[in-house]
Amino acid sequence: MTALEDFTALRPRLFGIAYRMLGSVAEAEDIVQDAWLRWQDYDHASVREPRAFLSTTVTRLAITAAQSARRRRETYLGPWLPEPVDTSADPTLGAERAEALEIAVLHLMERLTPTERAAYVLREAFDYSYKEIADVIEVSEVSARQLVSRGRKHLASERRATVDPGQQRRLLEAFLAASRAGDVADLEKLFAEDVVRYSDGGDAVRAARVPVQGRAKVARLQDAFREFFGATDLRWGDVNGQVAAVLSRNGTTVAVGTVTASDEGITEIYWVLNPVKLTGL
Repeated sequence: MTALEDFTALRPRLFGIAYRMLGSVAEAEDIVQDAWLRWQDYDHASVREPRAFLSTTVTRLAITAAQSARRRRETYLGPWLPEPVDTSADPTLGAERAEALEIAVLHLMERLTPTERAAYVLREAFDYSYKEIADVIEVSEVSARQLVSRGRKHLASERRATVDPGQQRRLLEAFLAASRAGDVADLEKLFAEDVVRYSDGGDAVRAARVPVQGRAKVARLQDAFREFFGATDLRWGDVNGQVAAVLSRNGTTVAVGTVTASDEGITEIYWVLNPVKLTGL
């Protein structure tokens, strides 16, 4: 294969790694483009395994980018949520498994260090061996195992057991119906007692600037946006590997929302409202 053919074949995987590391389509595309420029200038005859070389290049670039992104997100106005992606065409974004892709998981992964996140993504989403992970992030194999283990434990401690996709969709549909009808009582019935609502509007649109927690508070806040819901068109999308509500006005996407749920009801609500993050949808 030529250098271009090697890169093209691996591009979905490279984008999948970078997106999971950064939660941003634009930043992931920049990383992949940077890797391509480096690949063009490299002595290809000296590379025995293009997959290992390019995966290593993208992961290391993404670790560096994640370190600076973390500092920028500390000053972000309101909750920062990952940019939603349409996974209907490529359900796994180039991964063997659709792991570390849901908005809720990417949001939790922001709390991992960049190296923990890299190790977790390579292992859980792409099934890299611990030896391969160690080589990529330049640590011992023992350290690679520890990084993956810490990532797993942190995410497990923050997440409850979730319902199956069919139940998640039914709860999301009921949630949207009650939101559009302005039925606060029905909303409260759908929620777990400690439900949390996150809304990412950046500095561009009206949105709660802190996470809102509690059944009654979240129901009242959701009802405050009744007119907004009534003035939008709703379609269901395959977003980050899950069903999501895609709201549009005059053909332009204005919001993407999804939920996570346990046997107690809806536990988290995620609304992405920042227009910059919705252009891909």
